[in-house]
Amino acid sequence: MVHHTITIQSHSLSDTTHLAGCFAPLLQAGHIFGLSGDLGAGKSAFSRAVIQERCPDVFDVPSPTFTLVQHYDAPDGLVLWHMDLYRLTQPEDVFALGIEDAFYEAACLIEWPDKMAGYWPSHAAMITITRREDDMREFQISADEPFIASLQEALADSALSFSRSS
Repeated sequence: MVHHTITIQSHSLSDTTHLAGCFAPLLQAGHIFGLSGDLGAGKSAFSRAVIQERCPDVFDVPSPTFTLVQHYDAPDGLVLWHMDLYRLTQPEDVFALGIEDAFYEAACLIEWPDKMAGYWPSHAAMITITRREDDMREFQISADEPFIASLQEALADSALSFSRSS
């Protein structure tokens, strides 16, 4: 699958929450997004904002660092899986989480996707978060053309600065 990339600048947690608000409505069952970045880059903060956008009745969105997986049911019927694979010791351990079903029946936000090694699906998309300075973050979202085009359209009326590349 050919991925296209959009790069978004976030200057604050408020910007990151706004980005999540543009991103979240685009999620559908079968979407898989890996979230990559150093510790403290904002993977959990972005995931939390996406989940709260899709599931407005959910107020407590803990990081799944210790539980590995959290499930959320959106009012429109979409199931969101938030996974944190940081603690996995072997790539095969991911299958004990029931991840194969989630890949088709849910939208997945997966922190530390590199822990899956060779099991990362080829059609999955990636969000790379880079801390630039203080609260500034750069989000590089690589996904298929329809998703990136929809995200660009959602961002068009926002104050967030972004650029797009193929």
